[in-house]
Amino acid sequence: MSDIHIYIDADACPVRDETYKVAERHNVPVTVVANSFLRVPRHPLFKSVIVSDSFDAADDYIAERAGPKTVIITSDILLAERCLSAQAVVLGPNGKPFTQDSIGGAIATRAIMADLRAGAEMPNIGGPPPFTHKDRSKFLEALHLAVERLKRG
Repeated sequence: MSDIHIYIDADACPVRDETYKVAERHNVPVTVVANSFLRVPRHPLFKSVIVSDSFDAADDYIAERAGPKTVIITSDILLAERCLSAQAVVLGPNGKPFTQDSIGGAIATRAIMADLRAGAEMPNIGGPPPFTHKDRSKFLEALHLAVERLKRG
């Protein structure tokens, strides 16, 4: 088994099945972290961890284990920042990597959007675009490449 490990911030993750495929191909363990039960395939490489429903419990669990040989899958920008600080590889479910160069802009955008949502007379600007088959393909490729890079050191 590899010393590489994949952690999924799973509560709203649309690419768990894709992660299992890549992990099995590379013989890399996966830990699915959530606040409630989620079905995880019965496989020696895969395990589920249910954390309390307290604020940031899943994020704290993942961030405490993040390091240079971990891949973190999350759409949570603040968790991504914490994991990048620990030198982890961080991927969004759409396959886009969070990097030291991109995280500052992502945090700023998040703050602006929160301010806009808090405005009293804001029109509905909608949420993120729908998740597509192309997003799944990009994610599969990005995760495969990330694991390959970690294997090569």
